[in-house]
Amino acid sequence: MISPDSTACAYRAQLLYFVADPATLEDPSQAVRYHSDGLLLVNAQGRIDACADYAELAGKLPASVPVTHLPGKLIMPGLIDTHLHFPQTDIIASPASGLLPWLETYTFPAEGRFGDSDHAREVAGVFLDELLRNGTTTALVYGSVHPQSVDAFFQESHSRNVRMIAGKVMMDRHCPDYLQDTAESGARESEDLIRRWHGKGRQLYALTPRFAPTSTPAQLAACGELARAYPDVFVQTHVAENKDEIQWVSELFPHNRSYLDVYDSVGLLRPRAIFGHSIWLDETDRARMRDTGSVAAHCPTSNLFLASGLFDFQAMRQSGVHHTLATDVGGGTSFSMLRTMNEAHKVARLGGCHLTATSMFYLATEGAARALDMQGQIGTLAPGAEADFIIVDPAATPLMARRSSQLDSLEEQLFVLAMLGDDRNISASYSAGRCVHRRAA
Repeated sequence: MISPDSTACAYRAQLLYFVADPATLEDPSQAVRYHSDGLLLVNAQGRIDACADYAELAGKLPASVPVTHLPGKLIMPGLIDTHLHFPQTDIIASPASGLLPWLETYTFPAEGRFGDSDHAREVAGVFLDELLRNGTTTALVYGSVHPQSVDAFFQESHSRNVRMIAGKVMMDRHCPDYLQDTAESGARESEDLIRRWHGKGRQLYALTPRFAPTSTPAQLAACGELARAYPDVFVQTHVAENKDEIQWVSELFPHNRSYLDVYDSVGLLRPRAIFGHSIWLDETDRARMRDTGSVAAHCPTSNLFLASGLFDFQAMRQSGVHHTLATDVGGGTSFSMLRTMNEAHKVARLGGCHLTATSMFYLATEGAARALDMQGQIGTLAPGAEADFIIVDPAATPLMARRSSQLDSLEEQLFVLAMLGDDRNISASYSAGRCVHRRAA
């Protein structure tokens, strides 16, 4: 018998998670763990006790444990978004001719308001609501340059007990005066935030130099020193997103081989270092990312919206670089990882690569967890993992209900979700075993 002191509740539904990258296996189905009639057991500590067929577990379950029956629903791990900006929530879908004009016209003025803690806290609440409404239970988040913006974000996240990773932007040049720190103050404020928040509850810190053009060599060097002093914190920044940006970097750092090399030269390539976009990289860059365990976060809706370029899935796979999916709100045009998969599939096809549905869902769950060095902790329904999961309704709209009634395989069902899905498919989101979003009937 399963101990009633261990299991607190149980959910009967279809269950899905991954144990390997489908793109690397001769038989991709071996990467998937799927139970057409499964039972998920969650304990009082907010972790998963068991995940198996209903017929296997039901007879072992104490009568005192409540079972929630979810016919027609699919339970999978909470989705993981590896690159987005919470101060840009209110400027999503703002028109501009490209990345650099968009930053000047919309982003910097919006971020200037985040010195106000009340404003930051209010926007953080809206931002987290949107993530959870879209089934995202972990995200790698940029604050503004103001340390109080990150305090406000972590306060909101901590109060909900959701697993979030965030950091204060470091930016000491080529930006408005009201958004500028210094090499010394940026490092000091970042270290203060690490000590205050990294590992507090479910909160984790990310060192966050915005991108090479807005940091002096002194600031990047100070960030590298912090990365060495705190080897378990994350690093997040942008690289090789836009050709105009790359030209600017080459002028600012003429002695570096490439944009990526600017970060490498100060020690910022390593495990738990996530580089947003990573479009215009060459073979040497990709080899360096692979060898250092660094991660490329692909942001398809943003790259298409700002006409930055097409991420090269084929080259990333062949080079063995960890890569993930991300929304990049507010340059990205949706909080939904399902809509992000939709655009990622099209970008891959334009590059001559067929991205299967199982590959896309792997990248947004188990694959992201592995890339973030958090395998076994998030992104899975395996026993012992944190009970971050979502309840998905494959028939949330009349069209999806009709299409779902004519499917022949799990791959088709997931593909329909990726191509037609959005927040309406997320019936509920759970964080550490507790419901943190439920869609109105």
